[in-house]
Amino acid sequence: MTTVKLTISLPSNLVSLADEVAREKRISRSKVVSSCLEELARKRFEEQMAEGYKAMADEHSEFARLTQDIAHEVIPEWK
Repeated sequence: MTTVKLTISLPSNLVSLADEVAREKRISRSKVVSSCLEELARKRFEEQMAEGYKAMADEHSEFARLTQDIAHEVIPEWK
């Protein structure tokens, strides 16, 4: 993965927090920010996947509802 140098402005309280976390974990301030963004990306991906699975479940439920009558015609003992 390519690393890009970036200049950002943050509120001083977030810089202090980043420094505190960096000291605790013995990593750079950049790694703290990078880790936070990676976590955000992971959470967003998981939310998108959950939305997709819910949409698929809704579609499958609707399909089952629509085909139930046809199933009774094809297989009369279908319950």
